[in-house]
Amino acid sequence: MPEPKEAVCPLCSGNAPADYLPEAAWLKDEVLARLERENPDWKRADGACPGCVQQALLTVLLERGDAVLHGVPQPTDILLGALPTPLRMHADPRFTGRGVTMAFVDAGFYPHPDLVEPKNRIRAWADAGSARFRSKFFRPAEKPEWPGWDLRRAVQWHGMMTSSSACGNGRMSHGLYRGMASGAELVLVQARPARGPITGACITRGLRWLRRNAEQLALRIVSVSVAAEPEDAHAGNSVDEEVRLLVEDGIVVIAAAGNDGQRRLIPPATAAGALTIGGLDDKNAFSHDAHEVWHSNYGQAANGVQKPELLAPSIWIAAPVMPGSDVAREATELFAQRAAGDKSAEERIAQQKLISPFYQHVEGTSFAAPIVASVAACLLEANPALTPQAVREILIAAARPVAGAPAERQGAGALDAGLAVAMALESGEGRVNRHARTPEISHGRVIFHLHERAARSVQVVGSWNGWQAPGLAAREVRPALWQAELPLQNLDAAAAPGGIVAAPENPESAAGAMRHFAYKFILDGSRWMEDPTNPRREHDGHGNLNSAFDLE
Repeated sequence: MPEPKEAVCPLCSGNAPADYLPEAAWLKDEVLARLERENPDWKRADGACPGCVQQALLTVLLERGDAVLHGVPQPTDILLGALPTPLRMHADPRFTGRGVTMAFVDAGFYPHPDLVEPKNRIRAWADAGSARFRSKFFRPAEKPEWPGWDLRRAVQWHGMMTSSSACGNGRMSHGLYRGMASGAELVLVQARPARGPITGACITRGLRWLRRNAEQLALRIVSVSVAAEPEDAHAGNSVDEEVRLLVEDGIVVIAAAGNDGQRRLIPPATAAGALTIGGLDDKNAFSHDAHEVWHSNYGQAANGVQKPELLAPSIWIAAPVMPGSDVAREATELFAQRAAGDKSAEERIAQQKLISPFYQHVEGTSFAAPIVASVAACLLEANPALTPQAVREILIAAARPVAGAPAERQGAGALDAGLAVAMALESGEGRVNRHARTPEISHGRVIFHLHERAARSVQVVGSWNGWQAPGLAAREVRPALWQAELPLQNLDAAAAPGGIVAAPENPESAAGAMRHFAYKFILDGSRWMEDPTNPRREHDGHGNLNSAFDLE
C-alpha cells in the first residue's frame, strides 16, 4: 500500500496527509471563526491538519460548557451530532490496544481506511456463512482484499461499522472519531450466508475457526455483534459450547444482548462464558448523571447467571459511512452545500444521521459489545497477564450503577473505561485490585496515584493553591506507580478552579459545606494529564479538561 503524500500544516507546521488539509472547509462557522481569530494570517482555503482541526472542535465544544456536554445532540451541532466515544467513556488515552488481536463476528465487512491506513491492521478474514469455509491472511504492508470486498453491499455495512467503532483510528475524521482500541489488530469473521438469515451453525463455524487458529493469530478477544435464530436458544447449543471452549483457551468473549427490550436472550448472549453487553443511553454526555438504560434484551444464561453483566453506549455512536456508496456521495454533496451557505441541506443531513462527510451516528447493542471489547483490549495492553476471568471481574468492578434502573436490566451498570484500565494496572496475575480509583481521602490526606511507565518525574498541581508550580512531587512507590499526598490541613481555605477563595469570616457557618477542587498531573515537567482513574472532569476555561473532587 503506497504511503499518502505528506504536506505541512499552515497552522502548526507539522506534517499531515496532503489530501486532509482541504477538509477543514466543512467545519462549522464557529470553529472556522476561532481558527481565523487565533491565526490572523490563516484562511479556510489554506486548510489544517487533523490535530489542529480536532483541537479547534473540542475547544469550541468545551467552551459551550456543561449544557453541551450533557445535552442530547443535534446533527447540526458543533461536533455534528456525536461526542467521540473515548471522551464519553473516560478512556485513558495512553492505551489503545497495541499488541492485542481482536476478532469480530458480524454479517460482513469492508476494509475501511480507519482500519487499513496508513498500516493495514486486518490480520485475517474468514467467511463462515456456508459450509464451504474460506479464509485469507494478510500482512501489515498488504492491502486486504477478499471475495466481494469491493461490492459495497448493505451486508458489509454493519461489520465495517462495529469493527471501526472499536478499532478505527479515526483517519477519516482527523483522528476525532477513533475507537478506544485504535492500536489493536483485527480478525474479521463474516457469518451471513449468501441467502437466508444468520444461523447458529454459521456462528459456530466462525467461532470454531477462531479457536483453531487462535495461537497463530495471537487472539485475545472475540466480539460477536450478531445472533443466532431463536430456535437455537436451548441448553447445550453449539454456539454457547464454542464460547465455553474459547474462554477455557484464554480468550475473552463479548456478545451483544439484543435490541428488543424483552426478557429473551439468543446465542451467544446466552453463553455463560460470554460477557453479555446491554445498551446504555448516555445522552451523548460527559457525565454519568444523565444515564438511562437503553431498550436491550435481558434474562438468564443456562447456568442461571443474570445477563447483561454490563452496559455500554448503544446510541449516538460515531461510525464510518461506506466509502464509494450512494450515502457517501450524497454526504459529500450535502456538506459542500452547507459550506456554501445552503441551509436546505440540514434536514437531509439529520435524516441520514450524518455527523461529517464521512461518519454517521448509529445505534444498537451490536455497537455496545465492540465498545466493551475495545476496553478489554486496553486492559490487556496494560496488563497482558490478565486471564479472561480477571478481565471480566475488572470490567464489572469498573461499572457504575444507573440510578433507578432494575438490576436485571443493567447488571453492574455503565462501564468506566479509565477506571477499568487503572484496575488492570493495579492487578497482578491471579489477583484483581478493585480499589484503584483516586483521589483517596485517608488519614487526613488526599492521596493521588498514577501508573506511568515512561515518566521520570510526576507532579500534581491544583486549584487549592492557584495552580502554583511545581506542585506536589510524587514519588515512585513501586515500579511505574507514582503517589503524591496532600494534607487536608492545606485545604482549610475553600478553593475553586482558578485560584484560592478566602476562608469564611465565620468558620462554624461553613461546617459541612462542600468544597470543590480541580487538579492535573504534570509528567516530566511539561506534559499535562487528567487523572485517568477519576471520571469527574470539567472544562478548564481554555479548551481542555481538569480532574475534580469535592470535600466536606
